[in-house]
Parts: sequence; C-alpha cells; structure tokens
Amino acid sequence: MTVLSDRALNRATLARQLLLQRRPMSVPKAVEQVLALQAQVPRPPHVGLWSRLPDYRRDALMAPLHARLLIRATTMRGTLHIMTAKDFLAFRGALQPSLSAGMRAVTGKTELPSIEKLVAAARKILATDGHTFNHIRAELMTQFPKGHDRFMGYAVRTHLPLVQVPTRDDEWGFPADSDFAVAETWLKTPVGEGAGPAALILRYLAAFGPATTADIQSWTGLRAVAELIKPIRAKLVTFADERGRELFDLPKAVRPDADTDAPVRFLPEYDSVMIAHSDRSRIVDEKHKKVLITKNLIVPATFLVDGRIAGTWKIDVKKSVATVQLTPLVPLTKKVRQSLEAEGEPLARFVAPQATSVAVR
Repeated sequence: MTVLSDRALNRATLARQLLLQRRPMSVPKAVEQVLALQAQVPRPPHVGLWSRLPDYRRDALMAPLHARLLIRATTMRGTLHIMTAKDFLAFRGALQPSLSAGMRAVTGKTELPSIEKLVAAARKILATDGHTFNHIRAELMTQFPKGHDRFMGYAVRTHLPLVQVPTRDDEWGFPADSDFAVAETWLKTPVGEGAGPAALILRYLAAFGPATTADIQSWTGLRAVAELIKPIRAKLVTFADERGRELFDLPKAVRPDADTDAPVRFLPEYDSVMIAHSDRSRIVDEKHKKVLITKNLIVPATFLVDGRIAGTWKIDVKKSVATVQLTPLVPLTKKVRQSLEAEGEPLARFVAPQATSVAVR
C-alpha cells in the first residue's frame, strides 16, 4: 500500500481547502468545496473566505445567506456551520443520531419533557416569525415550568432543524443573539433523511481527505464509520500514513506533490483545517496542540508557514490603527516575516476597514 507522508497529506488538505492558492469562484461554490465553514462566531467565516478567495468582500457571503443559498445552522458535532442549503438538506438527516447523542451527553440524567413535545412546542413558537433562543427558552418554560430551560433549549436546537436568520445591521451579518427560524419554513423544503451518511463521508473526503475512519468520525460526528464505508469501499482508493493506518480517499481527488510550495496563510478562529482530523499531525506539531486547542474547546486564530501551524494572531484596533499581533510558536526567518507582513496588512484592512493605518507586529 502506498504510504503518504504527513507533508503529502498536508498538501492534499490545503489544496482541497483552497489554501495553496486563492481561486476565483463564487462564495457558495467555495463553501461547497470546503464542505462547511465553522461559524460559532460571526467573523471567522469571513476571514476564512478572505484567505481562500481573491478580492473577497463581506457582502459576497451575506448576499447568498439572504438569498437562502447558504445557511448558518447547527450541524456537525452540534456546532454552528455555514453550508449550502443543498448540503444542509442532503446531510442534516444523517447527522441526527450524533446530535441526539450529543444532547444526551449534555443533559445527562436531567428529566426533560419528551423530545416530541419540545419540538412541537418550538414549532408553534416559531410558526409565524423567527425568535432568539432567549425567547424560545422563556416560552418553553411557560409550557413546561418544571423543565430545565437551557437543556430544553438544547434539545430543541439538536432535534428541530433550525437556521439562523441573517441581518443587515450587524457588521458580520449575525448579532450575538440571532433569531432562529424553522429550516423547512426558511428553505420552503422539507428536511428529511437526505442523502444518507455514506454521501456525507464522500463529501468529507473530497474536502479533507485522505483520511482515516477516526478522522471522518471526529469531524462529522458519525458513528461506526468503518461499517458505513463498507458499501462504498469500491468507490474509494486506499493509502497508509506514516504510522501504518489505513487512509481512504476519492480516486480523482487532487493529491499534490509533497514538495509543492505553500504560501503563508491566516486562518480564523475554529477553522476546520485545524480540527478536521482526529490525528492533526498533517497540520500541527504535537508539542503545540495544547496551546492551540484548550480544555474549553477555544481554538484561536492561527497562521500557516510552509503549510503548518506556526503561531497565533489577533487584531487590535487603537486610535484608528489596526495591528495584527503575531505570536509565533516556531522561529521565523526574515523572509517568512516579510511574507506575513505582506499578507497581514491587507487582512487588517479587511477586518478593520475604518482604520486609517495598519501594521503587523
């Protein structure tokens, strides 16, 4: 079996995630290519697209969200993602078992009204208009006064397919307490079983492969991935990684040479490249993992050097000066510093267009 080095896996992932070179394409097409954008916080999807597409502007994401071609919803691992409406309808059904398991892990032995009653109540609350979860939880408490408001809200979030409603008066498109709407109402399409888990596995491989079954399970939340792969195994090619584990991939997927140049890139908080694999050796050194993924699951914004995580970054805006503050995890050569400055200054202008000057420190 052909062995793929960590560097070869790195270049394959970067190519499929549009990080080897910016490629001109529509935002919906780009989101479809990377499968989904992590969207726990409103700003990161914009930064993620800025690093992947040439001349990206914020309205290029907001327009298809308002047109309902893209949606922001709770999907993989119970986490908010932006994905195409088409993919949401195709994969939401396959995600339900893992969403249910995630809810049970959170609520534990707390007694709750039945899921059927909670979902029916939430549908009535959202029948005519979108509402925030603060409102939804308050309404649920009036109907189920002995219930736990947070746990009932989480049960609804994981069992009733919902989408967040974009606004036009927030700089990144979604306020902290956004309204939610029933997905089938928002999309005018029933949300059913969809294409099934095997189709989701194929799309995961297209976006993040080659990958092990553990990688697939870690990002999608699907269980028993080895069993799910059996019916589609004939459609796949296999490799081994440096540690001897079996890797699955699509036959025609791009796998660049391991020596392909990789430019410096800035990744936003929670970017899927950071967390798409159970084994992250292809993207980050083992000694840096504790710095990059904390116990409370905060994933900071990072930057890539030669395709690997080389540090973290944040932007400070003071007195109309936007400064990209870099915290390296590895020594940086003068040439790399110059490349980071050349990439960081336009990033600062994108994130803080009101700033009169920018800098990289």
